[in-house]
Amino acid sequence: MNDVGKAETRRGPLRLGLVAAVLTGMLLLLCCTGGTAAFFLTGLGGDDAENVDALGMECGPVRAVNVAGKLPRFTEYGDTQIRNAAIIIKVGQDMGVPSRGWVVALATAMQESALRNLANSGVPASLALPHEGVGADHDSLGLFQQRPGWGTVAERLNPAYAARKFYEKLVKVESWQRRPLTAVAQRVQVSAYPDAYAKHEEVASRIVDALAGGAARTVEINGKAVCNAAERGQIAASGWTAPIPGGVGSGFRTASRPSHNGVDIGAAKGTEIRAAATGRVLVSTCDEDHRGRQDCNVDGFPGKGGCGWFVDLLHAGGYITRYCHMVVQPFVKKDQIVTAGQVIGKVGSSGNSSGPHLHFEVHLRNNRSASGAVNPVPFMRERGAPLRAAE
Repeated sequence: MNDVGKAETRRGPLRLGLVAAVLTGMLLLLCCTGGTAAFFLTGLGGDDAENVDALGMECGPVRAVNVAGKLPRFTEYGDTQIRNAAIIIKVGQDMGVPSRGWVVALATAMQESALRNLANSGVPASLALPHEGVGADHDSLGLFQQRPGWGTVAERLNPAYAARKFYEKLVKVESWQRRPLTAVAQRVQVSAYPDAYAKHEEVASRIVDALAGGAARTVEINGKAVCNAAERGQIAASGWTAPIPGGVGSGFRTASRPSHNGVDIGAAKGTEIRAAATGRVLVSTCDEDHRGRQDCNVDGFPGKGGCGWFVDLLHAGGYITRYCHMVVQPFVKKDQIVTAGQVIGKVGSSGNSSGPHLHFEVHLRNNRSASGAVNPVPFMRERGAPLRAAE
């Protein structure tokens, strides 16, 4: 199938200052939260230590965390912090909380305490108990910076107790497994910085994968954690889902198509296209063809040029996903917040196309140009939402 023309070459990297200015004014668009600037603009840390990559490559069966055993190392956190992460995951496992909850809990503790069990300079009794640093946020204590209503001083400084209290409240949040991480964490924590949690989702997922056998790549189906099955609206614990079910035909930058910066996923016209992860709409428009025409309400043809009706979404961590050749105008508008799995349009053949399919791209570092594009196949597989090979 012939594909994208101008959309992937004409539009360059996002300027973070401009994005920040736009996002700062957006309020109350993620359910029960405030603005979205921190949610989208904060980047992630460095690469994992060498042994972590091997641990996170495969998925299943999900393994129980051995808190007392040898744990992998991460450049973002020290050994004590990863031990605390292991405790948080183990408590979730013991309580039967699905793995999405472990990712949410870790991301929350990363934001609240950087995975350190903090005493408080304003709570003298806490200084006499074992701790890993001293905070000064009101009377908050521990990994989740819990206030007195959560328990006694000693209880809040017990990592296992603190994690259990977090999960007890988490599972009471309606539809928590399908809602954006930042919205769910805020419902539990009631933080003064409600948008800060989601920037930790990527590293939290990698830690869960490394410690628990690829558990962030699983979907809860009929009470069981199923690996690499996040499609048809199912959301992996990592927060990602395949945009449509179907087989990948034309691949990423093949020998015959070296400038093909995405993959083509075959599907019938009218198939629903879903947002691969929670994000903000950067673009929702009809792309011009090589002759400057914007006539996306008709089927395109090879050599026409342009992406047809298309959408670009910006996700936490600076990831951008692109969805091309929709059959009608997308269902979302610029600056709208969409959730993972939300239907954003339908498969078509508008623009530079020889038949109905979805052209899907992934870009890194807020870079919408060709230089920011990466192969979506391994990217999505690592998040438990694989793009299937064509049958």
